[in-house]
Formats: sequence, C-alpha cells, structure tokens
Amino acid sequence: MAEAARAAVPATVPAPSRNRVGRQVRVPKTAELVAAHLRRQIVRGELKPGDALPPESGLMEQFGISRPTLREAFRVLESESLITVRRGAHGGARVSAPDAEVAARFAGLILEYRGATLGDIYRAAALIEPPCARQLALKHTADDIERLRAALVAEKAVLDDALDLVDAQDAFHALLIELTGNQTLILLCSMLRNIIDRANASYTAGAADADAQKAQALKGHRAHVRLVGLIESGKADEAEKLWQRHISSADDVVNAAGPKTVLELLD
Repeated sequence: MAEAARAAVPATVPAPSRNRVGRQVRVPKTAELVAAHLRRQIVRGELKPGDALPPESGLMEQFGISRPTLREAFRVLESESLITVRRGAHGGARVSAPDAEVAARFAGLILEYRGATLGDIYRAAALIEPPCARQLALKHTADDIERLRAALVAEKAVLDDALDLVDAQDAFHALLIELTGNQTLILLCSMLRNIIDRANASYTAGAADADAQKAQALKGHRAHVRLVGLIESGKADEAEKLWQRHISSADDVVNAAGPKTVLELLD
C-alpha cells in the first residue's frame, strides 16, 4: 500500500500561498488509492482484458489493506466497468476493456438532466461528421471503400425491418468516423451515436405511420449510397455538403414526430 500511496502523492508540495490559507485538503481514501493503482495498470496495458486479478488474500498482502477496503476499491473499478467480479468459491475479479458505451450512458444522463433535445444531439453530430466525410473523400484506401460498401449491403438487407435498419444505419455512421483513424473523434462520435441510436429506436418503435417511416428509411439509405460514391470519387466538397443535409434532415424528421423533443433515455 505504501508504494501505491507514494505514487499517488506529488514529490513536492507547493508552498502555501496567502489565498490558500485555511483551505481543507481532501486526503484520498485508501480504497481510492488502490483503485487508482489498478486503474493505471489497466489503462497502460499492464493488465489485459480477461486477465484475472490475484486472489483477494494476495492483493490484501500486496497493498497492506483489509478485505473491506479491497472490496471498496473493487466497487469503484466495477462502477467504471474496468473489472467484473464474480462471487463464490470460483469467483474473483477479471479485467474488462474500457467501454465507450459507459461514457455514452453517463453523458446521456447528464444531457437528459439538463433538458437537452434531440436537436442538440443532431446539431453536434452535424458539426463533427460532415468534415469526416470530407476527409475520407480526400484520403481513403480501397479497403475503406470495400468496408463502406459492405455496410450498405447490410443496410439493404434490413430495409423492411425498421428497428434492424436503425442499427445498420448507425453502424454506417460509426464506420464513417472509424475510418478517419482519429481516436478522439471516434470516442466523441460513438457517444453521440449511442445517444442518437437510442433516441431513434424509441422514435421508430413509437411511430404510427409505417409507410412514412419506410420512405424515410429508404431516403436515408440512398443518401448513404450517394455518400460512398462521392467519397470513392474524391469529391470532398460534395460529400461534406451531402452529409450535412442528411443529418439535418434526420433531425427535422425526429423532432417533427411530436412537440416533446427532449431526450428520454432512461430505461
């Protein structure tokens, strides 16, 4: 535990200033320090997804802590989806890969609490996704085009199933961002698309006009087909403008479904 504690405390402490006099300094709990130590190992790849953590007795001895403190540290890491814990004789803790969906759920909770609308989410996507379409038109590989065309085939196969089509079209959007190779954009957009996907699924399941719903789905699919053609042809300006119109159109349709457009994502 001493090693984890030393790693968590700065080597030097700044001299107190006049403005800081009287402020309380919060000392991290032991369980938080243990969780931080294990978290660093997971994020740095020293512990891989699927790896089993040592038995509780070994960890208690390593860190010099009690069983309740260790289990409190486990609960912190479980809440972050960094480990899974099975109880019982054959149980134990195993490492999980950090999951963007966890961040998306939390972001969705905050946005719903703040009264964000579907329009807010679509407008954010409209700021991020069109430049990605432009970038792909300027620079792509034959494999990129092949993967985009495979995504179109997957969409076409479920055009008559509204809910499956939501998933397929969401996968196309995600692939568009993935192919940029920018990890920051991939994470941000996966959070946005996760929220949009859940909102779209709710709208689709509650839509009464099946014919209008299908017409909109076909329109979306045709836009996806045109986009792939523009990307393959290297028409960057046209690809960006098309994708801007496509996302704005989806925003209009979902928000026109009813006057209450605030996010409702809680199960």
